[in-house]
Amino acid sequence: MNKPNIKMVRIDERLIHGQGQLWIKNLNVNLVIVANDETATNEIQQTLMSSIVPKEIGTRFWTVERTAKVIWKAAPHQSIFVIVGSAKDARRLCDLGFPMEELNVGNIHAGEGKEKISQFLYLGAEDKEDLRTLEDKYNVKFNTKISPVSSDGEQYVEVLKQAIRK
Repeated sequence: MNKPNIKMVRIDERLIHGQGQLWIKNLNVNLVIVANDETATNEIQQTLMSSIVPKEIGTRFWTVERTAKVIWKAAPHQSIFVIVGSAKDARRLCDLGFPMEELNVGNIHAGEGKEKISQFLYLGAEDKEDLRTLEDKYNVKFNTKISPVSSDGEQYVEVLKQAIRK
């Protein structure tokens, strides 16, 4: 099996949204996969998200498990952006054999018991454990860029790495 042409895997609890258009354009992809169990069965969310993706870009809403299996069938011409909603989903992809080398930890919302890493990143104990597993077991590298058109957020990658070791 050929390795799929994955341009980026990003954690963003919002999944596809206005800023996501910037990522799609900047990465020059022709396929966006939302790997999220809830969205895979929610036609309303799918319709809303699809409405902001350019028509010439393919969009798939698959479960985490289906994404991990089907990614290996990607055609060589497919240039792919994968979006997950949580560190847990990113870890599950790797547990299921998904070929992840780097992960953009872009947006994890604040919540009770979560530690603030940056304006857009808040990690709870489960997030930290999942990210540690990704780094230690699967050798996934992290980046924390907020936007593809600036270096905003890059400075938080070391803070993130320190936080997951606490």
